[in-house]
Amino acid sequence: MNRIVCLSLLGAVIEPFGLTTAQAERPHKPLNILFVMADDLRPELGCYGVKDIHTPYIDKFASEAMVFRNAYCNAPVSGASRASLLTGMYPNYPKRFTNYTCKASVDAPEAVPLSAWLKRHDYYTVSNGKIMHHIEDHAASWSEKPWRSHPDGYDVYWAEYNKWELWLNSESGRHINPKTMRGPFYEWADVPDSAYDDGRVLGKTIEDLRRLRDNGKPFFLACGFWKPHLPFCAPKKYWDLYPALPMADNPFRPDGLPEEVQNSKEINAYALATAPDDKAFLRLVKTGYYACVSYVDALFGELMTALETLGLKDNTAVILLGDHGWDLGEHGFVGKHNLMDITTRVPLLIRVPGLRGGYTTSVAELVDVYPTICDICRLPCPTGQLDGKSLLPILKKGGKTTTKRLAYIQWQGGDNILTRRYNYARWPDSGHEMLFDHLSDAPENHNRASEASYSRIKKELETEMKRIRRFAFRTH
Repeated sequence: MNRIVCLSLLGAVIEPFGLTTAQAERPHKPLNILFVMADDLRPELGCYGVKDIHTPYIDKFASEAMVFRNAYCNAPVSGASRASLLTGMYPNYPKRFTNYTCKASVDAPEAVPLSAWLKRHDYYTVSNGKIMHHIEDHAASWSEKPWRSHPDGYDVYWAEYNKWELWLNSESGRHINPKTMRGPFYEWADVPDSAYDDGRVLGKTIEDLRRLRDNGKPFFLACGFWKPHLPFCAPKKYWDLYPALPMADNPFRPDGLPEEVQNSKEINAYALATAPDDKAFLRLVKTGYYACVSYVDALFGELMTALETLGLKDNTAVILLGDHGWDLGEHGFVGKHNLMDITTRVPLLIRVPGLRGGYTTSVAELVDVYPTICDICRLPCPTGQLDGKSLLPILKKGGKTTTKRLAYIQWQGGDNILTRRYNYARWPDSGHEMLFDHLSDAPENHNRASEASYSRIKKELETEMKRIRRFAFRTH
């Protein structure tokens, strides 16, 4: 595994985040960490250049934060992605972090999760909503028992109608998928933000901010919003923001795409889902997704207001991210579970008191979050565990540096390398390959893997892939 050592252990002096001399001479007070994750959130935000979406609160936050334009998950499914992120370790097919059912405590029992590491170093750690995919996964690593509105409500039956109050309109109960007993894939209800589960997650998190402010310890408070994950249920006012959205202009399978790259079937478990070539269905999918993103945006705005009102803004670092991307009709796909750029690229925004915001095109991975938090908190990293690299140098230099040139991703036996220009994947069992050149084909419509003019770069990327596998998966 990567034995990345935090900057604070390298013998180099870390400047106190660009503070003035007078501030730097004050006794060091550890920063709090507010960690906010949204499920299935791709970079579909105004601050990422998306003009049709309404995300004013996240966009305002972005004006003070470092926005990572080329950040990627390490597995395009919640369970594996979160286990990877919170242990700082790459997936390793078929041994660890391979699907949504995985648990970090089972797949990598020797690894110290981020919550336990911070707790060990005198941080008070709290988990609200969906952080680990399974609430029981490393539950004892938190200072308090992880909290959810329905603590037993996330298993294979979690979306049965209406076991966990996912739907709030009586009309939804008339549409049940007989195979899964799940309700419809979308709903708008004329209810306040607090009515749906994410509203309750916000309320609990604000209560905890107030409580932890006077706790006497620095805190790591994790807030996991369920949306924009299916079903696309959000208050009606957010649906009303989108009377007519433009659809994806590439709803076709890319030329020469390997057979291993398939459409997700997740949405088919819900009622009223049809097929990706149904334009009315796709319009509901995109509108529902956008409504849920705007709902999360409003909740995030309330959270940032509470942070400032409680006097915590100046001593709390805030990290906002998604666990993986999501297809909205591009390439004829709806959902996640593939190695296309849209499915693996995530929003990542970090605001640290004393550091200016900005944008960076440096490649980043979710495994980088663990060592970054250690650096922000001025803590060592666990020896011999982390595969990521701290992003603090990017924050300290206002985005004018890079920490790495590529990201590594796995999905169902496929290995994937992403740089700022290329997306290369290979399936060892079949020998199938895909290579997209973002300079000439940003939407990834033409697989270049078989073209002779790309043989050199393909070989270089395959060499990098082998190097990462040797480095990250060696016995430790």
